[in-house]
Amino acid sequence: MINDLLPISVTFELIQIERFKKELYKLLLMEEEKLRQEIESFKKYLVLNYSLREITINEHLGNIKRMMKKMDNLNPDKEEVTDYVYELRQSNKSPSHMCNNIQSIEKFMDFKKKLVRFAKPKRQKVLLMEILTEAEINRMIQSTKDIKQKAMICVLSYSGIRNRSFCHLKVKDVDFGNNQIRITKVKGKKEYLPYISSECINILLKYLKEYPRKNEDYLFTTKIRNNQYQTSDIRKFVKVLAIRSEIEKRVYVHLLRHSLASNMLNRGANIITIKNQLGHDYIASTEQYLSLFPERNKSEYEIYKPSYL
Repeated sequence: MINDLLPISVTFELIQIERFKKELYKLLLMEEEKLRQEIESFKKYLVLNYSLREITINEHLGNIKRMMKKMDNLNPDKEEVTDYVYELRQSNKSPSHMCNNIQSIEKFMDFKKKLVRFAKPKRQKVLLMEILTEAEINRMIQSTKDIKQKAMICVLSYSGIRNRSFCHLKVKDVDFGNNQIRITKVKGKKEYLPYISSECINILLKYLKEYPRKNEDYLFTTKIRNNQYQTSDIRKFVKVLAIRSEIEKRVYVHLLRHSLASNMLNRGANIITIKNQLGHDYIASTEQYLSLFPERNKSEYEIYKPSYL
């Protein structure tokens, strides 16, 4: 008789466990939906109150989502947030990571109408140590396999524009008469007009003759599907060219921007010209390149020093 009852008992237990799992799953779904709605409301607040890039907004949302999950609370009070920031400051995270999270938290608490402000750790200044020489960039250009690759690396090298701006370039953005390209800044939606060389313009004209495009088309697109390039595609492209050129340095897209500024400075360009070429809002952003050439300060002093004797 016990043997007859045992399967029924076990079955009952299994049914109870399944019911518990379903209830738990429903609760988890409800919590996830509440979290999603809260994050969506915060996103709306950011879009309407700040001029931020999509990538920056997503970083803020990710930081707050991570905080909420750790706290297990969708509506933390000031004390809870303060404890969370204190724990963050005590961690071994980088100053940049801490600053980004604190900024996200401050904005989120503003959204919740619970004003809080925290001191932020000082970000370490990154000293530029290594750039690509003119000869190394020439090797990268010579390592290209077709006119399209050559045009792409020339635009990156001669203009110094950022990866994202390069991916968004359209044919209409190139001023072939004035050797300029129009770049729309992501912050503030301002524009600036960096120059490119006559040699680069000639290569672009040859490229467009072989790959005809309309004014509204992207200047460069993927080979097979003709899609807009993503920043990851350009990172891979530059890395492949560096390997082909047997350059032993760590080569990345932004290094081409640093290299343009440094090579222009080394050739005698003034800091204002470089600032305008890179589209910097503040001269302090450009002055970092001066540290690469301390000998230039000495030589310029020798040229411009007054003649007292």
